[in-house]
Amino acid sequence: MIDLLYFSWIRERIGTSGESIETRAETIVELIEELKERDVRYSEVFSDLSSFRVAINQELASFDASIIEAKEIAFFPPMTGG
Repeated sequence: MIDLLYFSWIRERIGTSGESIETRAETIVELIEELKERDVRYSEVFSDLSSFRVAINQELASFDASIIEAKEIAFFPPMTGG
């Protein structure tokens, strides 16, 4: 099981702050493709990879990163400074 966490507008559009799932995906991209097949909400949220960032076990990660050892994956908007 992997815990998925959703923040900000991603949480609002999917309708939950998180969920636990089982997946056969080995990378973030593969996981996103699985999620997009679940429901139109996921498909809409994850349609543009440049519109959000991802962290694996609380460390920023790329979309081609392995999730084989992941316990938690978080999706959130890009961070800005100010």
